Amino acid sequence: MQEKQKKPLSEVLEFVIVIMLGITAVATAWSSWQGGLHGSQMDQKYTMANNLNGEANTMYNQGVSQMTQDMMLWNQLMGLSIDYAFAEQRSDEEEMEKLDYKYTQIMEDSVSAEFSAAIAWTDGFEEYMSPFDNEEFVFSYFGAYAELYEESEAMLEAGNANNTHSDNQGLVSVIYAVVLFLLGISASFKGVKEKYILLIVSAMGFVIATIFMFTIPIVFP
Repeated sequence: MQEKQKKPLSEVLEFVIVIMLGITAVATAWSSWQGGLHGSQMDQKYTMANNLNGEANTMYNQGVSQMTQDMMLWNQLMGLSIDYAFAEQRSDEEEMEKLDYKYTQIMEDSVSAEFSAAIAWTDGFEEYMSPFDNEEFVFSYFGAYAELYEESEAMLEAGNANNTHSDNQGLVSVIYAVVLFLLGISASFKGVKEKYILLIVSAMGFVIATIFMFTIPIVFP
């Protein structure tokens, strides 16, 4: 009688083990696939971050170049203004007219609207002020650089997140592999008690790995 009772129980355990083997195998495949997708997205985002950073450096160099040119123009305008003041003291109208013409031509041909507004800003002070004392104006040279740099940093952080998710999926796959191993060796045990223990440990590992896997964002190709 006892043998007839134990045999069905053993068969039930073997059936449950087979079912768990199948489910765990599918879960392992899913985890591996998700880890690969996260890794792929990580590579893409790192590449985009690198490209954006390169564009940002180009914009920074352009900003420095433009600011240097405007500084040279400002020095030239200041030189003309000083010469104009000396000509005015001498009442040299011809020289004053000549200097005023040069000043006007430079302002019209070489000075941008932003630079012109910054020059006008300096008129509001009694003491000498340079347009480059205006922080907002100086920042305008590097606005495009700052925007691209922020995009680059955001893309880099997103890539780092994908890297972390890929590593976590790798850990999930390892736990599933342990579960598969335990379920696989359970067939070599004839005792029901040993199979029970292996099944319980495997089930706990499967639940822990599955819960952890669901905390990782799902991505699609």
